[in-house]
Parts: sequence; C-alpha cells; structure tokens
Amino acid sequence: MELANLSVLLVWGAATALAIGLIAFSVDLSRLSGAKVDARDAARSREKVSVGAGAGDDVPGLIDAGSAAPVAAAGPVNRKFAGIGMSVTWLAAALLLVAIVLRGIAAGRTPWANMYEFTLVGTFVAVAVFAGVNTRRDARYLGAFVSGLGVLFLVLAQEKFFVEAMGVQPALQKYWLVIHVGVAICATGIFTVAFVASVLQLLRDARDNGSPVLGSRHWGWLDHTAAPAALESLSFRLNSVAFVLWTFTVIGGAIWAEDAWGRYWGWDPKEVWSFIVWVVYAAYLHARTTRGWSGSRAAWFVVAGYACVLFNFTGVNLIFNGKHSYSGL
Repeated sequence: MELANLSVLLVWGAATALAIGLIAFSVDLSRLSGAKVDARDAARSREKVSVGAGAGDDVPGLIDAGSAAPVAAAGPVNRKFAGIGMSVTWLAAALLLVAIVLRGIAAGRTPWANMYEFTLVGTFVAVAVFAGVNTRRDARYLGAFVSGLGVLFLVLAQEKFFVEAMGVQPALQKYWLVIHVGVAICATGIFTVAFVASVLQLLRDARDNGSPVLGSRHWGWLDHTAAPAALESLSFRLNSVAFVLWTFTVIGGAIWAEDAWGRYWGWDPKEVWSFIVWVVYAAYLHARTTRGWSGSRAAWFVVAGYACVLFNFTGVNLIFNGKHSYSGL
C-alpha cells in the first residue's frame, strides 16, 4: 500500500502543478489583454500627432509632428508566464504518469479499472495531447482551459471517485480491459482538448460578430488566440482521431461483451450511451465534411458531443445500474 499512498501524493502534486499552470496561463492572457489596450492607445496617440501636423503650428494644444518625438508602438509582450505554464504542465504530466504506473503496480493490474483510475489516465491524456499540440504550433492560449479542467478532474477524482488499489473481478481480468478501456480513455482525453478548442472558437466568433460583453478590454486576449477557422480545424482533426478510437471502443466492447456475457449487445446503459456518443460525433463529422457545416454550428455540435461524453462517464455510472457499473463506488 506504500506505492498506492505515494501514487495519491503524486496525483495531488500533479493537481498542484496544474493549478500553478492555470495561474501562469491566466496571467499571460491578462498581460495579452493589457498589451492590446496599450497598442490601441499608442495608435490613438499617433493619430493625434498626425492631426496636429496637418492643422498647423498656430492651433493650440496640438503637437507639431516635425518636432515631436515619435510615439512608440506597443512592443511584443513578454510571454514568460506562458513559458512557466508550459513547464509546470510538462511536470504535471510526468507526475501523473508516475502516479498511474505506481497505482498499477500497487493493484497488480492495468490502472484503469474504475472511475478513479479512468479519471487519472484521461486527465493525463488530455494534458499530454495539449503539450504535444503545442510542440507543433503555439497553442499556449489553450493552457488555462486545459489546466483548469485538469485540476477539476483530479480533485474530483481524489475527493469523490477514490477507491483503494486492489484487484478486479474475474470477468475483467482479460486483455480486453487493457485494449477496450485504454482506447476509450485515449479518445476521451482527445475529445477534451477538442472541446476546449471549440469553446474558444465560439468565443472568438461571438467577439468578431460584435458581442458587447466579449468586446470589453478584459477579453482582449482573444485576439491572441488562433483565428476561428484555425481553431475549428484543430478541433476537427482532434475529433477525427478521437472518433476512430471511439469506434474501436464500441466494437471492442461488443466483442468483449460476447466473450464475457454471451451477447454482443444487451442495451446496457453504458452500451447505449457509448453508442449515442458515437452517433453524435459521427453526425458532426458527416455534417462538416459533406454538408458544409462550419463555424458556430460545428462548434456547438462538438460541445454537445462532449456533454454526452461526460454524461456517459459520470451520469451513467452514478445514476444507472448495469453491468458496467464500477465496484467500490
């Protein structure tokens, strides 16, 4: 049990690192908002200087552009807090990975057999996917949101889903636990990052369309995220990969069900909602690729799909009784 206790401490360490990352990324976004305001003020100052030059020297209160010092434009913002955020994000991923491995060693099995472990591994996948995306493009604007969700999920896991590390019932002691559940966790982690990208896309669309709320100076950081089209493209690519994995999850689950329970499909609540998730994302991919759905309509589709993913994980397990209900909860 010493390894299990160490695993718990490492999970709390990962949650703390993600909380620090949330703060660092938030400060970075705040500084970006301030830089946007400074740049706007500098532009207005240059306009006043230009007007003064055209009006002549006899106009009081105006500066002669020929003698005035040039108004400096706002320089590039120091992104050191974003760098700190990425550093602690990598640290959180490393701590969480070690915690998961130790949990598996302590339990003597693959460490994703209950809601607690599913949450740990799913959070790790989401953080790792975000970090991986950032190595190919500057996606640090996603950091505050991914870190925030990571902290929420880990605290929820520790406070509400925690169970002691132990073995599983004989029906779960098969390689399908590794494949079926492992693939489902990977899909869920990728769906999470795609969801964040779609939410940012909706915010950018609303701002660009003149939203009075998002037009305030506090939302100036939105101008430093990717364009709505780029966010939509990122979400689409991530969801495409996750959908393939989720398809394999449904198929693999059916094969495992036939082996364990003697039938491929039994309308178990988990089976039904897993299929609903598949249908929603299949409809999203179909609408976007063949029907030309894009922009906010596509983003709201992703939000609806992720809501189904969350309900499939939490609501189905906690509300309904079925063969997939996790023990010890």
